[in-house]
Amino acid sequence: MKAIYIASSRHHLENHTMNQLTALSFSIGILAGAATFFAVGPLSGYFFIWAATIPWAAYFALGANETAFKGTITCSIFGVVMAWITAFLLINVPSDALLGFPLMAALTVTIAVIVMCLAASIPQLSAIPASVFGYSMTFAYLLQTPDKMTKDVLLGVSFSNPLVVISVSIVIGVYLGKFSAQLAQKWTTK
Repeated sequence: MKAIYIASSRHHLENHTMNQLTALSFSIGILAGAATFFAVGPLSGYFFIWAATIPWAAYFALGANETAFKGTITCSIFGVVMAWITAFLLINVPSDALLGFPLMAALTVTIAVIVMCLAASIPQLSAIPASVFGYSMTFAYLLQTPDKMTKDVLLGVSFSNPLVVISVSIVIGVYLGKFSAQLAQKWTTK
């Protein structure tokens, strides 16, 4: 009798699909829960949930397709690199700079952001929002985490370096976006 119930239940489930919003909500929620477990548990300090969910959302905002997948990863990491260069330049500005540190910092960021946006003329770097997200995530990490905006951190080969930790989190986030879209598609397809 139990085998009949299981077979009947399986048959019922195989012929039932969710609507797109429900399927996407469940796939994103389940994967977000798993990602959170890893970010605050075994991968704490090596994977940041906030640096994964931003490119995860960007993947959907850019179309949730193969172009969005490649563009989000490439441009987000390009933003990380541009922020890393900016940070390295900023830590080398003397506190008694002729124009003062605040103005030198503003000029450095202005030039870096202009270059980053102009780089969108290169097709592989055309997703400016993803580049800005990568840039912003890097500075969020550097400015909000004590002792990270230093030469030792920026030049170090470790997960303290934003080139490593933010980029790894970006890649994981975009893959989570792709997986959540695929899972939702599977749940909505008969």
